[in-house]
Amino acid sequence: MSDTLTHARSEQLFAEARRRIPGGVNSPVRAFSSVGGAPVFYERAAGSRVTDVDGNEYVDFIGSWGPMILGHRPAAVLDAVRAQLDRGLSFGAPCEAEVRLAERVCELVPCAEKARMVSSGTEAVMSAVRLARGFTGRSLIIKFEGCYHGHSDALLASAGSGVAAFGIPGTPGVTPGAARDTLVAPYNDLVAVERLIDAHEGQVACVIVEPVAGNMGVVAPDPGFLEGLRATCAREGALLIFDEVISGFRAALGGAQERYGIVPDLCALGKIVGGGFPVGCLAGRAEVMDALSPAGPVYQAGTLSGNPVAMVAGLATLEELARPGVYDELERLGARLEAGLARAIERSGFPATVNRVGSLATLFFSPDPVRDYAGASACDAAAFARYFAGMLERGFLIAPSRFEALFLSLAHTDDEIDDFAAAAAEVLAAL
Repeated sequence: MSDTLTHARSEQLFAEARRRIPGGVNSPVRAFSSVGGAPVFYERAAGSRVTDVDGNEYVDFIGSWGPMILGHRPAAVLDAVRAQLDRGLSFGAPCEAEVRLAERVCELVPCAEKARMVSSGTEAVMSAVRLARGFTGRSLIIKFEGCYHGHSDALLASAGSGVAAFGIPGTPGVTPGAARDTLVAPYNDLVAVERLIDAHEGQVACVIVEPVAGNMGVVAPDPGFLEGLRATCAREGALLIFDEVISGFRAALGGAQERYGIVPDLCALGKIVGGGFPVGCLAGRAEVMDALSPAGPVYQAGTLSGNPVAMVAGLATLEELARPGVYDELERLGARLEAGLARAIERSGFPATVNRVGSLATLFFSPDPVRDYAGASACDAAAFARYFAGMLERGFLIAPSRFEALFLSLAHTDDEIDDFAAAAAEVLAAL
């Protein structure tokens, strides 16, 4: 932790949390396990800034792990939520807001002819995989090393002794049976995918991929990779699923599928679609989506799905993002950040590289290009931990993991981005 900022209250809260919450946190990466020290507890946020319980203020480059693309507490979202609070918190029944949000998703996202609202990205992805299996009548799925698709059992699998091996459980509690039908290939390796499909002809229900990887750090698809997946799935009769929980409404208004011009059969959305509330969304071709209960035989349900407060927050967020010039501005801010970090690397002489897609970026502690999980894993973890501490000390909040992204928002200013890059140059030089 920082040598100059005071975190006494955060440390006290963490000690209390560990007595009642496993590991003291409700999501593992928040525990600072890979960077050392006690996690920071936050009290309030506005615009691009967050303030912790000890009164320290930070420029926030996490943005609640992506949803706060408008910045914290945007007026349009707050107004929509306040109005809905006067009408009710939850109905457990249909409401107009869920219809309007589904309509907006289908207008904006290329693959979306129909949409179903759920309560998390994990739930959206889990439902997409079940739907693909039910629709195709097949069992096997293909995923990629380093692509995180939530914590459902079948997707917490790692590669076996080769790309043709079946997945093995990636965590205790996931049985070999749950992982048995998961095949794993390296990201950006189309040949490996084709080999898997050839080895299991007629058995693959779907290929699921982050079209812009965001959970091994930001890794863009190689030219031809997504196009190859689309062609291979069409030829094999498997469904192509884009996990756009991170890239949806961030890579472009229509997500990565708009940015790269590749239309999957299904996509999973989360984060931005809820405007800061717990929301996920499964969307895709009408023919496939109509296999979901009660229209079809594939069961999926949720008590808080379509929660009216979350629906109006998501709808207000998408309306703001649809304003002219928004994505041009996000791209400009991203390019400014990338250029600033490149200068910081050059000035410091530290071996590092920057990956960026739109308003997502990662500083990798490696001199070599990073295009897959093997490259991301080879980065210097100890150097990242020191970098994290140095940036926190200088008032910049980044994810406490080298496998995460920097998230920009419309609330960030040029000065904040330039100051971030200058601070990075200082920290890198000290390494």
